[in-house]
Amino acid sequence: MTFSVVILYLCSILAAFAAGNTGIAGSAVLEGASRALEFALEMGGAICLWSAMMELLERSGVSAALAGFLRPILRRLYPRGGQDGETLAALSENLSANLLGLGNAATPAGVRAARGLSRLGAGRELRTLVVVNTASVQLLPTTAASLRASYGSAAPFDIVPAVWLSSLLSVLVGLAALRLLGGRGD
Repeated sequence: MTFSVVILYLCSILAAFAAGNTGIAGSAVLEGASRALEFALEMGGAICLWSAMMELLERSGVSAALAGFLRPILRRLYPRGGQDGETLAALSENLSANLLGLGNAATPAGVRAARGLSRLGAGRELRTLVVVNTASVQLLPTTAASLRASYGSAAPFDIVPAVWLSSLLSVLVGLAALRLLGGRGD
């Protein structure tokens, strides 16, 4: 990937020289770098905010209550994983974070859950975890709302109904495809 980016940069520089637009290209590079830094700071702030929110939800017990509510569903989706307390806790934390739209906060729990399922030899359940994480049903699309807010949206959360519908449909289609194409065994 790095090699491809270097080639693209070199081609861009050569094209700017050939067209005689080195001044315009230079100012575009500086403007792009400025916008990238601005965007990184805005998104970093949003990630910090929602990660802190997740920490508050964990400390207040809301996350544990949500995980308790999700356990029957998770035991049905992950029968082997549901028998192992550590794996079930990681699955609950992962799904809770995804429901709250905290994909970055969900990643460490997803990795722990994947390791637990792998340790248990639950290949089909591991594939299910990948499908559920990729589709990611979200009750609060915080990352998307943060992006919309950073670009000046007056109502960044007005996408919630569309997100609910599309994420629910993507999980259902993913699980159906897994059932049809995922094979029988582990």
